Amino acid sequence: MKPEKFEYTTMAQRYTARYPLLTYLSIQVNFWIIANVLLALVISLYSRISSLIYGIHVMMELKSMLVMAVIAGIFYGVSYGLLAHYLERRFFRNLTLGKVILLKTLGSVVLLILLLLLLRHLFWNFYIDLASEKGTNLSNEIWDNVFYLLLVYYFFMAVLISYINQVNKKYGPGVLIPLLLGRYRHPREEDRIFMFMDLKSSTTYAEKLGHLKYSSFIRDYFDDINQLLLPFRAQVYQYVGDEIVVMWSEKEGLINNFCLMFFFACQQQFKTRADYYLNKYGIVPEFKAGLHSGRVSAVEIGEIKKDIAYHGDTINTTARIQSICNEHNKSFLISNYLLSKIELDPNIKIENIGNILLRGKSEKIEIASIEYIKNH
Repeated sequence: MKPEKFEYTTMAQRYTARYPLLTYLSIQVNFWIIANVLLALVISLYSRISSLIYGIHVMMELKSMLVMAVIAGIFYGVSYGLLAHYLERRFFRNLTLGKVILLKTLGSVVLLILLLLLLRHLFWNFYIDLASEKGTNLSNEIWDNVFYLLLVYYFFMAVLISYINQVNKKYGPGVLIPLLLGRYRHPREEDRIFMFMDLKSSTTYAEKLGHLKYSSFIRDYFDDINQLLLPFRAQVYQYVGDEIVVMWSEKEGLINNFCLMFFFACQQQFKTRADYYLNKYGIVPEFKAGLHSGRVSAVEIGEIKKDIAYHGDTINTTARIQSICNEHNKSFLISNYLLSKIELDPNIKIENIGNILLRGKSEKIEIASIEYIKNH
Protein backbone atom coordinates (compact mmCIF):
# COMPACT_ATOMS: atom_id res chain seq x y z
CA MET A 1 0.00 0.00 0.00
CA LYS A 2 1.36 3.39 -1.01
CA PRO A 3 2.12 5.54 2.07
CA GLU A 4 0.06 8.69 2.44
CA LYS A 5 1.97 11.78 1.30
CA PHE A 6 2.52 14.25 4.12
CA GLU A 7 0.54 17.44 3.58
CA TYR A 8 0.98 20.05 6.31
CA THR A 9 -2.33 21.89 5.82
CA THR A 10 -4.34 18.67 5.86
CA MET A 11 -2.60 17.36 8.97
CA ALA A 12 -3.03 20.70 10.76
CA GLN A 13 -6.75 20.70 10.01
CA ARG A 14 -7.13 17.10 11.21
CA TYR A 15 -5.44 17.75 14.54
CA THR A 16 -7.26 21.05 15.02
CA ALA A 17 -10.58 19.27 14.45
CA ARG A 18 -9.75 16.43 16.85
CA TYR A 19 -7.90 18.37 19.55
CA PRO A 20 -8.83 22.07 19.25
CA LEU A 21 -7.63 23.11 22.72
CA LEU A 22 -4.42 21.08 22.55
CA THR A 23 -3.65 22.50 19.10
CA TYR A 24 -4.24 26.05 20.28
CA LEU A 25 -2.01 25.54 23.34
CA SER A 26 0.79 24.00 21.26
CA ILE A 27 0.75 27.02 18.95
CA GLN A 28 1.00 29.42 21.91
CA VAL A 29 3.79 27.35 23.48
CA ASN A 30 5.78 27.43 20.23
CA PHE A 31 5.32 31.21 19.92
CA TRP A 32 6.49 31.87 23.48
CA ILE A 33 9.42 29.48 23.27
CA ILE A 34 10.62 31.41 20.20
CA ALA A 35 10.05 34.72 22.02
CA ASN A 36 11.98 33.54 25.09
CA VAL A 37 14.84 32.05 23.09
CA LEU A 38 15.16 35.35 21.21
CA LEU A 39 15.31 37.22 24.53
CA ALA A 40 17.91 34.79 25.87
CA LEU A 41 20.09 35.29 22.79
CA VAL A 42 19.84 39.10 23.08
CA ILE A 43 20.77 39.02 26.79
CA SER A 44 23.66 36.62 26.12
CA LEU A 45 25.08 38.77 23.33
CA TYR A 46 24.66 41.93 25.38
CA SER A 47 26.45 40.34 28.36
CA ARG A 48 29.36 39.32 26.12
CA ILE A 49 29.62 42.82 24.66
CA SER A 50 29.57 44.29 28.19
CA SER A 51 32.28 41.86 29.29
CA LEU A 52 34.50 42.89 26.35
CA ILE A 53 33.94 46.61 26.91
CA TYR A 54 34.26 46.76 30.69
CA GLY A 55 36.41 43.69 31.30
CA ILE A 56 33.88 42.27 33.73
CA HIS A 57 32.86 38.62 33.61
CA VAL A 58 29.08 38.40 33.61
CA MET A 59 27.55 35.19 34.97
CA MET A 60 25.48 34.28 31.87
CA GLU A 61 25.76 30.78 30.37
CA LEU A 62 23.90 30.59 27.07
CA LYS A 63 23.07 26.88 27.41
CA SER A 64 21.44 27.39 30.82
CA MET A 65 19.57 30.44 29.56
CA LEU A 66 18.20 28.53 26.56
CA VAL A 67 16.99 25.70 28.80
CA MET A 68 15.27 28.24 31.07
CA ALA A 69 13.80 29.99 28.00
CA VAL A 70 12.24 26.75 26.74
CA ILE A 71 10.86 25.83 30.19
CA ALA A 72 9.48 29.37 30.67
CA GLY A 73 8.02 29.29 27.15
CA ILE A 74 6.17 26.04 27.86
CA PHE A 75 4.88 27.25 31.22
CA TYR A 76 3.88 30.73 30.04
CA GLY A 77 2.52 29.46 26.71
CA VAL A 78 0.20 26.97 28.43
CA SER A 79 -0.92 29.57 31.00
CA TYR A 80 -1.47 32.27 28.39
CA GLY A 81 -3.15 29.82 26.00
CA LEU A 82 -5.64 28.62 28.61
CA LEU A 83 -6.45 32.20 29.60
CA ALA A 84 -6.86 33.38 25.99
CA HIS A 85 -8.93 30.32 25.02
CA TYR A 86 -11.29 30.84 27.95
CA LEU A 87 -11.69 34.57 27.30
CA GLU A 88 -12.25 34.05 23.58
CA ARG A 89 -15.01 31.51 24.13
CA ARG A 90 -16.74 33.48 26.88
CA PHE A 91 -16.24 37.17 26.08
CA PHE A 92 -14.45 37.91 22.77
CA ARG A 93 -16.88 36.61 20.15
CA ASN A 94 -18.66 39.95 19.63
CA LEU A 95 -15.66 42.25 20.14
CA THR A 96 -13.70 44.06 17.45
CA LEU A 97 -10.29 42.80 16.35
CA GLY A 98 -8.52 45.74 18.03
CA LYS A 99 -10.25 45.12 21.35
CA VAL A 100 -9.48 41.41 21.21
CA ILE A 101 -5.76 42.07 20.65
CA LEU A 102 -5.71 44.76 23.37
CA LEU A 103 -7.52 42.63 25.96
CA LYS A 104 -5.39 39.56 25.20
CA THR A 105 -2.28 41.71 25.58
CA LEU A 106 -3.46 43.17 28.90
CA GLY A 107 -4.36 39.67 30.08
CA SER A 108 -0.89 38.42 29.19
CA VAL A 109 0.74 41.33 31.05
CA VAL A 110 -1.34 40.67 34.17
CA LEU A 111 -0.45 36.97 33.92
CA LEU A 112 3.23 37.85 33.54
CA ILE A 113 3.17 40.13 36.62
CA LEU A 114 1.62 37.35 38.71
CA LEU A 115 4.17 34.79 37.47
CA LEU A 116 7.12 37.13 38.10
CA LEU A 117 5.92 37.91 41.60
CA LEU A 118 5.59 34.17 42.22
CA LEU A 119 9.10 33.53 40.87
CA ARG A 120 10.55 36.28 43.03
CA HIS A 121 8.90 34.87 46.12
CA LEU A 122 10.13 31.34 45.39
CA PHE A 123 13.59 31.80 43.87
CA TRP A 124 14.97 35.32 44.30
CA ASN A 125 16.53 34.69 47.72
CA PHE A 126 18.14 31.54 46.33
CA TYR A 127 19.78 33.55 43.52
CA ILE A 128 20.95 36.20 46.01
CA ASP A 129 22.70 33.53 48.08
CA LEU A 130 24.17 31.88 44.98
CA ALA A 131 25.48 35.19 43.67
CA SER A 132 26.96 36.09 47.08
CA GLU A 133 28.99 32.88 47.08
CA LYS A 134 30.54 34.00 43.79
CA GLY A 135 31.18 37.54 45.02
CA THR A 136 28.27 39.20 43.19
CA ASN A 137 25.70 41.42 44.86
CA LEU A 138 22.08 41.14 43.67
CA SER A 139 20.05 44.04 45.00
CA ASN A 140 16.32 44.75 44.82
CA GLU A 141 17.11 47.48 42.31
CA ILE A 142 18.46 44.83 39.93
CA TRP A 143 15.24 42.85 40.31
CA ASP A 144 13.16 45.97 39.58
CA ASN A 145 15.06 46.59 36.34
CA VAL A 146 14.73 42.95 35.28
CA PHE A 147 11.03 43.11 36.10
CA TYR A 148 10.43 46.20 33.93
CA LEU A 149 12.58 44.80 31.12
CA LEU A 150 10.53 41.61 30.98
CA LEU A 151 7.28 43.54 31.28
CA VAL A 152 8.06 45.79 28.31
CA TYR A 153 9.41 42.89 26.19
CA TYR A 154 6.48 40.59 26.93
CA PHE A 155 3.99 43.39 26.29
CA PHE A 156 5.22 43.92 22.73
CA MET A 157 5.61 40.19 22.11
CA ALA A 158 2.03 39.66 23.35
CA VAL A 159 0.79 42.28 20.86
CA LEU A 160 2.71 40.60 18.04
CA ILE A 161 1.62 37.08 18.96
CA SER A 162 -2.03 38.15 19.37
CA TYR A 163 -1.87 39.72 15.91
CA ILE A 164 -0.35 36.55 14.40
CA ASN A 165 -3.08 34.50 16.08
CA GLN A 166 -5.76 36.65 14.46
CA VAL A 167 -4.11 36.40 11.03
CA ASN A 168 -3.86 32.62 11.48
CA LYS A 169 -7.55 32.58 12.41
CA LYS A 170 -8.42 34.49 9.23
CA TYR A 171 -6.81 31.92 6.93
CA GLY A 172 -7.76 28.85 8.98
CA PRO A 173 -5.66 25.99 10.38
CA GLY A 174 -2.50 25.08 8.49
CA VAL A 175 -2.63 27.82 5.85
CA LEU A 176 -0.54 30.71 7.22
CA ILE A 177 2.83 28.90 7.26
CA PRO A 178 2.54 27.57 3.66
CA LEU A 179 1.45 31.07 2.64
CA LEU A 180 4.51 32.64 4.30
CA LEU A 181 6.77 30.02 2.70
CA GLY A 182 5.42 30.88 -0.75
CA ARG A 183 3.46 27.69 -1.39
CA TYR A 184 0.81 29.58 -3.36
CA ARG A 185 3.08 32.22 -4.88
CA HIS A 186 2.83 30.36 -8.18
CA PRO A 187 -0.33 28.54 -9.37
CA ARG A 188 -0.60 24.93 -8.19
CA GLU A 189 -3.24 22.31 -8.91
CA GLU A 190 -5.35 20.80 -6.13
CA ASP A 191 -8.30 18.41 -6.05
CA ARG A 192 -11.04 20.18 -4.10
CA ILE A 193 -14.69 19.76 -3.15
CA PHE A 194 -16.73 22.97 -3.13
CA MET A 195 -20.11 23.68 -1.58
CA PHE A 196 -22.01 26.86 -2.40
CA MET A 197 -24.56 27.56 0.36
CA ASP A 198 -27.10 30.29 -0.28
CA LEU A 199 -29.78 31.63 2.05
CA LYS A 200 -33.34 31.00 0.89
CA SER A 201 -35.74 33.95 0.55
CA SER A 202 -32.93 36.38 1.30
CA THR A 203 -34.64 39.30 -0.44
CA THR A 204 -37.82 38.76 1.60
CA TYR A 205 -35.78 38.55 4.83
CA ALA A 206 -33.89 41.75 3.98
CA GLU A 207 -37.12 43.67 3.30
CA LYS A 208 -38.72 42.40 6.51
CA LEU A 209 -35.76 43.06 8.82
CA GLY A 210 -34.19 46.18 7.29
CA HIS A 211 -30.56 46.26 6.24
CA LEU A 212 -29.03 46.74 9.72
CA LYS A 213 -30.96 43.95 11.43
CA TYR A 214 -30.53 41.79 8.33
CA SER A 215 -26.75 42.22 8.57
CA SER A 216 -26.92 41.09 12.22
CA PHE A 217 -29.02 38.12 11.11
CA ILE A 218 -26.45 37.16 8.43
CA ARG A 219 -23.63 37.46 10.98
CA ASP A 220 -25.40 35.05 13.35
CA TYR A 221 -26.19 32.75 10.42
CA PHE A 222 -22.53 32.59 9.36
CA ASP A 223 -21.36 32.23 12.99
CA ASP A 224 -23.53 29.15 13.47
CA ILE A 225 -22.16 27.61 10.27
CA ASN A 226 -18.62 28.40 11.42
CA GLN A 227 -19.19 26.40 14.60
CA LEU A 228 -19.40 23.26 12.44
CA LEU A 229 -16.37 23.80 10.21
CA LEU A 230 -13.73 22.07 12.31
CA PRO A 231 -15.75 18.95 13.24
CA PHE A 232 -16.33 18.34 9.51
CA ARG A 233 -12.83 19.47 8.44
CA ALA A 234 -14.26 22.19 6.23
CA GLN A 235 -12.76 25.54 5.30
CA VAL A 236 -14.45 28.78 4.32
CA TYR A 237 -13.29 29.85 0.89
CA GLN A 238 -15.24 33.11 0.81
CA TYR A 239 -18.36 34.98 1.87
CA VAL A 240 -20.35 36.62 -0.92
CA GLY A 241 -23.32 38.63 0.37
CA ASP A 242 -25.56 36.07 2.05
CA GLU A 243 -23.75 33.16 0.40
CA ILE A 244 -20.91 31.16 1.94
CA VAL A 245 -18.55 29.00 -0.11
CA VAL A 246 -17.12 26.05 1.83
CA MET A 247 -14.41 23.68 0.60
CA TRP A 248 -12.46 20.55 1.43
CA SER A 249 -9.46 18.82 -0.04
CA GLU A 250 -11.05 15.92 -1.89
CA LYS A 251 -9.46 13.32 0.39
CA GLU A 252 -10.69 15.05 3.56
CA GLY A 253 -14.18 15.74 2.26
CA LEU A 254 -14.78 12.09 1.41
CA ILE A 255 -13.77 10.82 4.86
CA ASN A 256 -16.95 9.84 6.73
CA ASN A 257 -18.91 11.69 4.04
CA PHE A 258 -17.94 14.98 5.69
CA CYS A 259 -18.85 17.00 2.59
CA LEU A 260 -22.41 15.64 2.75
CA MET A 261 -22.94 15.47 6.48
CA PHE A 262 -21.81 19.06 6.93
CA PHE A 263 -24.96 20.25 5.14
CA PHE A 264 -27.26 18.16 7.34
CA ALA A 265 -25.37 19.23 10.47
CA CYS A 266 -26.03 22.86 9.50
CA GLN A 267 -29.73 22.09 9.11
CA GLN A 268 -29.76 20.53 12.57
CA GLN A 269 -27.86 23.48 14.01
CA PHE A 270 -30.57 25.90 12.89
CA LYS A 271 -33.33 23.62 14.17
CA THR A 272 -31.60 23.56 17.56
CA ARG A 273 -31.22 27.35 17.51
CA ALA A 274 -34.71 28.02 16.14
CA ASP A 275 -36.00 29.68 19.33
CA TYR A 276 -33.08 32.12 19.32
CA TYR A 277 -33.74 33.19 15.72
CA LEU A 278 -37.51 33.40 16.20
CA ASN A 279 -37.18 35.54 19.32
CA LYS A 280 -34.58 37.87 17.82
CA TYR A 281 -35.55 38.02 14.14
CA GLY A 282 -38.92 36.28 13.77
CA ILE A 283 -37.49 33.88 11.16
CA VAL A 284 -35.33 30.75 11.09
CA PRO A 285 -32.64 30.49 8.38
CA GLU A 286 -33.17 28.02 5.58
CA PHE A 287 -30.62 27.46 2.87
CA LYS A 288 -29.86 25.60 -0.32
CA ALA A 289 -26.57 24.19 -1.53
CA GLY A 290 -24.74 22.79 -4.53
CA LEU A 291 -21.84 20.34 -4.21
CA HIS A 292 -19.22 19.38 -6.78
CA SER A 293 -15.56 18.42 -6.98
CA GLY A 294 -12.69 18.61 -9.42
CA ARG A 295 -9.22 19.93 -10.08
CA VAL A 296 -8.65 23.65 -9.57
CA SER A 297 -5.64 25.94 -9.51
CA ALA A 298 -4.75 27.81 -6.33
CA VAL A 299 -2.64 30.98 -6.29
CA GLU A 300 -1.82 33.86 -3.96
CA ILE A 301 -3.29 37.10 -5.29
CA GLY A 302 -3.27 40.78 -4.37
CA GLU A 303 -0.76 43.25 -2.98
CA ILE A 304 -2.93 45.62 -0.93
CA LYS A 305 -5.12 42.72 0.27
CA LYS A 306 -3.60 39.29 -0.06
CA ASP A 307 -5.66 36.12 -0.35
CA ILE A 308 -5.60 32.66 -1.86
CA ALA A 309 -7.83 32.35 -4.92
CA TYR A 310 -9.07 29.18 -6.60
CA HIS A 311 -9.80 29.10 -10.33
CA GLY A 312 -11.30 26.52 -12.63
CA ASP A 313 -14.45 25.11 -14.15
CA THR A 314 -15.19 23.19 -10.92
CA ILE A 315 -16.07 26.37 -9.04
CA ASN A 316 -18.29 27.73 -11.82
CA THR A 317 -20.09 24.39 -12.11
CA THR A 318 -20.73 24.23 -8.35
CA ALA A 319 -22.24 27.72 -8.41
CA ARG A 320 -24.49 26.77 -11.31
CA ILE A 321 -25.64 23.57 -9.54
CA GLN A 322 -26.67 25.60 -6.51
CA SER A 323 -28.50 28.11 -8.72
CA ILE A 324 -31.01 25.49 -9.98
CA CYS A 325 -32.11 24.31 -6.52
CA ASN A 326 -35.24 26.49 -6.61
CA GLU A 327 -36.05 25.39 -10.15
CA HIS A 328 -36.24 21.76 -9.02
CA ASN A 329 -37.64 22.56 -5.55
CA LYS A 330 -34.64 20.95 -3.84
CA SER A 331 -32.40 22.12 -1.01
CA PHE A 332 -29.29 20.10 -1.75
CA LEU A 333 -27.99 19.13 -5.21
CA ILE A 334 -24.81 17.25 -6.07
CA SER A 335 -23.05 16.29 -9.29
CA ASN A 336 -23.04 12.60 -10.11
CA TYR A 337 -19.31 12.94 -10.74
CA LEU A 338 -18.77 13.57 -7.02
CA LEU A 339 -21.59 11.25 -5.95
CA SER A 340 -19.84 8.31 -7.65
CA LYS A 341 -16.89 8.77 -5.26
CA ILE A 342 -18.99 8.69 -2.09
CA GLU A 343 -19.89 5.61 -0.08
CA LEU A 344 -23.50 6.30 0.88
CA ASP A 345 -25.10 5.06 4.08
CA PRO A 346 -28.73 3.88 4.33
CA ASN A 347 -29.91 7.16 5.86
CA ILE A 348 -29.10 9.14 2.72
CA LYS A 349 -31.78 9.26 0.04
CA ILE A 350 -30.72 9.97 -3.54
CA GLU A 351 -33.05 11.21 -6.27
CA ASN A 352 -31.74 11.51 -9.80
CA ILE A 353 -32.57 14.89 -11.34
CA GLY A 354 -31.19 14.05 -14.78
CA ASN A 355 -28.75 15.48 -17.30
CA ILE A 356 -29.01 19.25 -16.96
CA LEU A 357 -27.55 21.90 -19.24
CA LEU A 358 -26.35 24.49 -16.75
CA ARG A 359 -26.22 28.16 -17.64
CA GLY A 360 -22.96 29.03 -19.37
CA LYS A 361 -22.06 25.37 -20.00
CA SER A 362 -21.77 23.69 -23.38
CA GLU A 363 -22.25 20.13 -22.10
CA LYS A 364 -24.92 18.65 -19.86
CA ILE A 365 -24.03 17.40 -16.38
CA GLU A 366 -25.83 14.69 -14.44
CA ILE A 367 -27.21 15.94 -11.13
CA ALA A 368 -28.93 14.34 -8.13
CA SER A 369 -30.63 15.60 -5.00
CA ILE A 370 -29.76 14.39 -1.51
CA GLU A 371 -31.86 14.11 1.62
CA TYR A 372 -31.05 12.72 5.04
CA ILE A 373 -33.68 10.35 6.43
CA LYS A 374 -33.42 9.12 10.01
CA ASN A 375 -34.31 5.47 10.50
CA HIS A 376 -36.49 4.98 13.58
